[in-house]
Amino acid sequence: MHKWSLNFRLWHWLHAAVILGLLGTVFLRKTFLSWRANSEIIVNKLAEQDIHIAAVTAKGVAKAIRTPMWEWHILLGYGLAALVVWRIALFFTASGKRNYLHLKEETLHKKAVKIGYLVIYGVIAFMALSGLVIHFYDTIGITKDTAHDIKELHELLYNALLIFVPLHIVGVFVADATEEKGIVSDMINGGEISETSR
Repeated sequence: MHKWSLNFRLWHWLHAAVILGLLGTVFLRKTFLSWRANSEIIVNKLAEQDIHIAAVTAKGVAKAIRTPMWEWHILLGYGLAALVVWRIALFFTASGKRNYLHLKEETLHKKAVKIGYLVIYGVIAFMALSGLVIHFYDTIGITKDTAHDIKELHELLYNALLIFVPLHIVGVFVADATEEKGIVSDMINGGEISETSR
């Protein structure tokens, strides 16, 4: 019997890809595809050719350049919402609740790590829900000001994921190289359940 079911492993790797995709689109939005930086570049480069345009026009062009990328963010957000529902369903399966079966017997460090994962699950659920609210605020009857406030919190919690993701990747590889050998390959091939963890 496998430690991690195919269902759980599929969820895990799809979730990883979606989270990285979402972080990537936000990174692009704040750096290479920032409308503020790019609108200034557009104004300056056109001015070098003796073409003068209003800042508001340049802003519109810069935002249009990044629109396809931001559409990917929205699509990935739908994917994240579906993955949150999938993960909740997985909590009712053996693989989905495996990490929390013997929590009382764990060391303080492992308890903190596993509780930390529950907190991150909560953050991700909020990110998915708030993203949907921001996108559909008009349809669901929320004011633009309220949607803006939710967006501020949504963007603030983005920073939590930005910290968690590299820590998670490093932590997994450190654990794989030390006391939890095979943890990475187990999430690929399913792993075998030891007699002590049954």
